[in-house]
Amino acid sequence: MYGRRLMSHPSTELTQADFESLARFRFTIRRYLAFAEQGAKAAGLTSQQHQALLAIKAQSFTSEMTVGDLANRLLLRPHSTAELVNRLVAADLITRDIAVHDRRKVHVRLTARGEAVLATLSARNLRELQTVTPAFEALLLQLSDLVEDFVGPNDCDTGA
Repeated sequence: MYGRRLMSHPSTELTQADFESLARFRFTIRRYLAFAEQGAKAAGLTSQQHQALLAIKAQSFTSEMTVGDLANRLLLRPHSTAELVNRLVAADLITRDIAVHDRRKVHVRLTARGEAVLATLSARNLRELQTVTPAFEALLLQLSDLVEDFVGPNDCDTGA
């Protein structure tokens, strides 16, 4: 669905139930994100800092994260990401090192403190996801049917 536009002439008109499903989906996502943001704030982080730690950790299993990779993952401009990295380094949550094989690149890694903070937040968020997963599943089924009816099966990008 990402990167695609809805057809300019939908095959069906949206109903009250369709709008209600879209609204419930957005509300459910926002409720979870507000929960995660409150947890990050309680840990002394912004939501963006928490997201950065999670992105760095997730990529660490397959490759090293560069500042440029982090900018792409967070949908930020390089300058904003550099400022974010500076704040995370100052808080002893990540380290920043020049890449050995390409000195133009800077790698970022979690510190032991960053690992601990992220582990605590992630466990808390997973417990909340366990609570909201049934609602997400039901909403995703409704929206999947709605998208197929509205856009058509051949107009959806299912590879994303």
